[in-house]
Amino acid sequence: MQGHGYAQPVQQPPHPAALVLLRVLFVAIGFFTIGFMAWTMLLRLAIVTRKSLDWGLFVAVLAADVLSIVLLGSEPGDEIHTTGGYLGLTLLLGTLVAAMAYYLAADVRHFQRLRETFRAQQPMGAAYGYPRPSSPYTATTVPSSPVVPTVPQSPHTPPPMPHTPPPGPPMATPPQRPAPARIDQVRAELDELSDYLRKHDGHHEGNHEGGR
Repeated sequence: MQGHGYAQPVQQPPHPAALVLLRVLFVAIGFFTIGFMAWTMLLRLAIVTRKSLDWGLFVAVLAADVLSIVLLGSEPGDEIHTTGGYLGLTLLLGTLVAAMAYYLAADVRHFQRLRETFRAQQPMGAAYGYPRPSSPYTATTVPSSPVVPTVPQSPHTPPPMPHTPPPGPPMATPPQRPAPARIDQVRAELDELSDYLRKHDGHHEGNHEGGR
């Protein structure tokens, strides 16, 4: 079974400034020709909308302009004196006013609806400022930056403490050697003590011999 396929893409409507310029141009053509070319507005509208109603109105306005020209041309002089002349002038001006009002209203409504349809067919990313694809069947690929995974942390988990080495046994300090001055002093004291003992021993031996 075959599907219905893709819908016909809607073309982007012209710029609003260009549309305003065209409306002013066609209205000016009908106004400055006093309605003799009012049919140009309906012709342009029928080409844009491609509706049977607008084509029918174009034919009706064109027929009314031709009839007005015939009635006005049947006047014998330059001024209007007959009923046919007044009828032709009234038909000409009435057709001009009606054509201008319908043309402006229908043209504005058509392009407003076209713009809304065009926006509805655009991807969701276009509403947030991303570049629009050139065609509804193709889309540009937006490179995404790599996402770095994050580990969720509990609000009550304390921050990790810096690593400190465990305390070890105290290092033995090397023995301090006595200073040379201290050694000389001890040696001198020992010499004095030796002399004293030597003298004391000699004196004691002399007294012992004399007593005998």
